[in-house]
Amino acid sequence: MDAEASPAASRPTPMMEQYIEIKAANPDCLLFYRMGDFYELFFDDAAVAARALGITLTKRGKHLGEDIPMCGVPIHAADDYLQKLIALGHRVAVCEQTEDPAEAKKRGSKSVVKRDVIRLVTPGTLTEETLLEAGRANHLLALSRVKSGAGNGEPAYGIAWIDISTGAFRVCETTGPALSGEIARIDPSEIVVAEQVADEPDVALALSYARGSVTPVARALFDGTIADERITRYFSVATLDAFGTFSRAEIAAAGAALAYVEKTQIGVRPPLDPPVRDAVAATLAIDPATRANLELTRTLSGERKGALLAAVDRTVTGAGSRLLAERLSSPLTDPERIGARLDAVGFFLVEERMRIDLRARLSGAPDMPRALSRLALDRGGPRDLGAIREGLSTARSVLGDLVQAESPLPAEIAGVREALDRLPADLLDDLDRCLEDELPLIGRDGGFVRKGVDADLDEARTLRDESRRVIASLQATYAEETGVKSLKIKHNAVLGWFVEVTALHADKLMAEVATGNSKFRHRQTMAGAMRFTTVELAELESAIANAADRALAVESRIFAQLREAVIAAADLLKQAADGLARLDVATALAELAVDQRYARPLVDTSQRFCIEGGRHPVVEQALAEAAADPFVANDCDLSPVAGDAGRIVLVTGPNMGGKSTFLRQNALIAILAQAGSYVPAVRAEIGVVDRLFSRVGAADDLARGRSTFMVEMVETAAILNQAGPRSLVILDEIGRGTATYDGLSIAWAAIEHLHEVNRSRALFATHYHELTALADRLEHCANVTMRVKEWKGDVVFLHEVVAGAADRSYGIQVAKLAGLPKAVVARARDVLNQLEASDRKSDRADLVDDLPLFSATVQAAPTTHATPVEDPLRTALSVIHPDDMSPREALDALYRLKAAARTEEDME
Repeated sequence: MDAEASPAASRPTPMMEQYIEIKAANPDCLLFYRMGDFYELFFDDAAVAARALGITLTKRGKHLGEDIPMCGVPIHAADDYLQKLIALGHRVAVCEQTEDPAEAKKRGSKSVVKRDVIRLVTPGTLTEETLLEAGRANHLLALSRVKSGAGNGEPAYGIAWIDISTGAFRVCETTGPALSGEIARIDPSEIVVAEQVADEPDVALALSYARGSVTPVARALFDGTIADERITRYFSVATLDAFGTFSRAEIAAAGAALAYVEKTQIGVRPPLDPPVRDAVAATLAIDPATRANLELTRTLSGERKGALLAAVDRTVTGAGSRLLAERLSSPLTDPERIGARLDAVGFFLVEERMRIDLRARLSGAPDMPRALSRLALDRGGPRDLGAIREGLSTARSVLGDLVQAESPLPAEIAGVREALDRLPADLLDDLDRCLEDELPLIGRDGGFVRKGVDADLDEARTLRDESRRVIASLQATYAEETGVKSLKIKHNAVLGWFVEVTALHADKLMAEVATGNSKFRHRQTMAGAMRFTTVELAELESAIANAADRALAVESRIFAQLREAVIAAADLLKQAADGLARLDVATALAELAVDQRYARPLVDTSQRFCIEGGRHPVVEQALAEAAADPFVANDCDLSPVAGDAGRIVLVTGPNMGGKSTFLRQNALIAILAQAGSYVPAVRAEIGVVDRLFSRVGAADDLARGRSTFMVEMVETAAILNQAGPRSLVILDEIGRGTATYDGLSIAWAAIEHLHEVNRSRALFATHYHELTALADRLEHCANVTMRVKEWKGDVVFLHEVVAGAADRSYGIQVAKLAGLPKAVVARARDVLNQLEASDRKSDRADLVDDLPLFSATVQAAPTTHATPVEDPLRTALSVIHPDDMSPREALDALYRLKAAARTEEDME
């Protein structure tokens, strides 16, 4: 323990001075200050941590006359507490003792044990298994900005993201409008951005959608003039040309990401892959709102269950689950690459026996990439070496299956076989020979090296574990040599090990000692016994005392040798691990296709979008789990009927009829197909979708001062401003958040714009039945509706999509199903009947027919000085007094005026 002055002293103790100095160097972190078997926190850090962790806040001494708040967490449970703090957005500086307390005492009684921060723990730099989600990548993202980088005067944004738990390192460049979508696609745990850049409108908007924490840093971290040098130095290369061509924005972001990693790891370099450039156009662009609406990887409430990923994930490894999540988040736009993935899935559909065997083998495979990263950062333990061993063993058995395959392997699987074939065979042999079957979590516990690997280790273990047997054997030898059968070898804290004989035999041994020829040396005389020692016993005592340390030292040396061998093969191990993950995804998607009756989609460069018997992948499984009625499959055809303009299909029908499900399922089918999966349909032909837009559901955004309708309009504006002929657009209930005629007008104009300007493939669900008239006016527009049946005043939802338009929404029947009081339902029916009768009298159909497409403004009548002609409408209006009329009388008067206007038009 540290020697300290009296707590009542006015000046800080030496230990507290050390703490204050280290804390001053890490002001933005909670400081975990190592003291013995605990990490202690003081002052404000203690108050924050105690509140966040629910632990007791105590006091320790005084500082400047005030009590010092303190709390602590035990070393062995530190990971659990770190997980809670990181989840709450805190950063933690881990300060360890860097010398033995005994060494500090040699410098003086008041000397403080040397301590230093060994790493900064942040959300994007986690490596511990207990702090990471097995099926989710843990990305650290750095965002740079370069003026006029896009070539059109607009700024360019560079994005670099690193997962130090696996070594993945990628970069891309994007523009302001697309920035939100790219960050949402990557879904980082932490975003590093220059303080000045974080406040720019495009960046602020993108960051507001991000789930991860945001870490503002100094602009110097993104200095492009030294970024190139920083990257080449990290990877020990002369130039970046070997890795590809990168823009200035990408290099600045990559350099900043590496700088932040080095800062948080305190100079220790994780084994990162060289940066790989992601071409933005190579993946399906999906904006944050669409990702949220479609619930690709998590639901709107943030849960995994109920999202598309959870419904289709049949992987058996953490790495496979992460790869599948990446593919669903970044579907491809290249039909050839999509086809290669589909070929791999199709191969395992045919090779059923191989699929079953491989899944059984892979189910026991550990997470090699993350184990490798911990070992490289010197944070790994025996179980991480064991993970490499088990991973290599799995790879060897998987390779055997692939080599023996009777059918030709598709390109993706052939690549996996080549990667597995390059693994060093001797590494697995060494790990298997040296490591025990059951391994401890922490290396300092020892016991992870097999017996027979090292003779010194075996000897030390024998002394440590079998000291009593060794002493008993020596005792028997001494008893036989002296002829004293009652001779004993004993131990106490003062003398250590010693030989003891009774007073009856003491004289005999003392006589031999006196001759100088005896191995025994006198140590102590007791009332009824005499004690001796020997050189042999003293050496054995020393060996026994040091046996545990010797054994641990030998095991540490063997661990270091194995760790170095693993790190030397890091590149080959990563390639093999990636191959196993791809096998896991391919076999899992094949298993999914068999279980759920999915079909292979045809994905090409056309603009077709024809789904036969399509189903919603999440809802279908939910119905099956609930043992409810089976999901009703439906067709969807958005293929161009003429030219290159996509088809717009207007979907009408009642609430609860399945309109939103129909819209979503077709978007999800497109995502699955372009991710390289079979799809829930009988047949699917999809021309590559380059951008996917979805405006489904209703939610406000009060944090930005936006009402539900404002959010709806912002998302609709994004679609109408960005969608193109290759886009897929899903729109649900546009205009419902405002007054009826306002909403109808907006929806009407939005459809016209989609048809004439965007020319996208689109599904447009609406309760505005007036919009169905557009199918007769617009060449690429068609109507479908959700079938229902009425039975004794109730409505039966058939969930079938058929051609045609609905004439009513059945809202009152749905309200009845929801449990509204009978009196309310009955009154609603009466009001509806009256309104419908009035609506028929007003002849709204004619009003809709009069709406022109993109009409010019009405021309004003020319001014004339001729004698004015009497206007019958004006005359009729002059005798009407609205303030004296009931609503019904006013409505009747309006009908009379309209009839009079028609009569006058007919006469003209």
